[in-house]
Amino acid sequence: MAVNFKDRSEIMVVSPLNELVPEDHLVRKLDRYIDWSFIYPLTDPLYSTKGRSRIDPVILFKMIFINKLFGINSMRKTCEEIKVNVAYRWFLHLSFEDKVPDHSTYSQNYRRKYKDNDVSQKIFEHILTELISHGLIDIESLFIDGTHVKAHANKNKYNKQELIVSSAKAYQKELEEEINQDRHHYGKKEIIFNEETGEVKQAKVSKNDPESGVFHKGEKEKCFAYSINTACDKHGYIVGAHIEPGNVHDSQSFFPLYRKLKMLEDFQEIKHMVLDAGYITPYICKVIMDDDKTPLMPYKRPMTKKGYFKKYEYMYDEEYDCYLCPNEKILKYSTTTREGYRLYKSNPKECKKCPFIHQCTGNKKFQKVITRHVWDDYKEETVNHIRHSNLWKEIYPQRKQTIERCFADAKTKYGLGFTRYIGKQRVFDDILLLFSAMNMKKMVNYLDKMHQDNHLTKLYSIILQKIEAFASFFIPNKKESLQT
Repeated sequence: MAVNFKDRSEIMVVSPLNELVPEDHLVRKLDRYIDWSFIYPLTDPLYSTKGRSRIDPVILFKMIFINKLFGINSMRKTCEEIKVNVAYRWFLHLSFEDKVPDHSTYSQNYRRKYKDNDVSQKIFEHILTELISHGLIDIESLFIDGTHVKAHANKNKYNKQELIVSSAKAYQKELEEEINQDRHHYGKKEIIFNEETGEVKQAKVSKNDPESGVFHKGEKEKCFAYSINTACDKHGYIVGAHIEPGNVHDSQSFFPLYRKLKMLEDFQEIKHMVLDAGYITPYICKVIMDDDKTPLMPYKRPMTKKGYFKKYEYMYDEEYDCYLCPNEKILKYSTTTREGYRLYKSNPKECKKCPFIHQCTGNKKFQKVITRHVWDDYKEETVNHIRHSNLWKEIYPQRKQTIERCFADAKTKYGLGFTRYIGKQRVFDDILLLFSAMNMKKMVNYLDKMHQDNHLTKLYSIILQKIEAFASFFIPNKKESLQT
């Protein structure tokens, strides 16, 4: 018969804390498969040996991972949950009598110690090393994409400022050399490039978070945001990330991420780079192919005015280095610009009589001009040839279950859709810890499943041995048939 207690203070729990935590709880897996002592070498040099004793940094980072893994999204609320949650207390090695650290403790430690020492980056790299040691990472194909994280900034509070925007690209020096080589090939005079002073533009700068950028795409709400470019393997493990303001295009933030990926020990094992249409530029295709990787990208619709011929309707002849228009007239090479584009121009006298002139160009001189980048061969190889291969058909559709799934989980389960912090570095460190938590959860769940499967296999093997022993004793002539 159940006993009804009128006063709940009469209820007593006399049991070890360990027995109150379910065996299949996530914190048990985290404790079983991760050696948390790896945090001490990262943090010990940052603390003084004098003065008041510190709060254990392992406890602080475990609190952060509780915050991330269970989608609490508030450090203050996380501390309140730890006070009453038996599993969290067990994970942190806190008894019922131990005091839970204050919610501001991690923030103060981050500001004074962790921020300038890349502790978040080192934790992310350690978890990645753990994944590699367990053989869980398969980087034969890397899936890359970008997503936007809403900044902790009011979209209506901003200042309009004149900013100097440099027109020089990350690969400017290489492009300049290629341009002059191309002009030399055609017998043109070399261009003397001066240092770019940059273009002055008016931009909105947030009063709350000046390092964020205005993001507006399609029907999405206009806001201040950060752009997170991320790479993952075919199992959905995140292997690299990079942050930029929300107004920086993915094709620009690709290069810092790519440099990080090149620092991976297993970079040479990467065979395919799977990217979406936002990354289709001649130089990105060139960089990937020069490193003996295969870029897998989708079809990109031509940006042509309605009612005009598309660029692909003008056929390029590699042998004669010219274009052939839909009316079978030749557009000859004219020059190579300082931006890296070859210009192919038609004969105005022929165009003036052409019946398709109004579908071809609106030029008052009746002349059609087609541009072709000096690295367009790489882009055409990617978009026109590789895209139609069986390799592309097999690997590219996996984006929806890899990188897109990572972003979907991060936003719906772990609160990546917005940030509670201000400043590019602070936001990125928080995101690295979130990606570390996602990798960690996926890893321990997989290892636990493998452990259970191995346990069942051993159990079946023991049972089979017992049956065979029984059969050989009582039915010696039937042993072989029983084994079969």
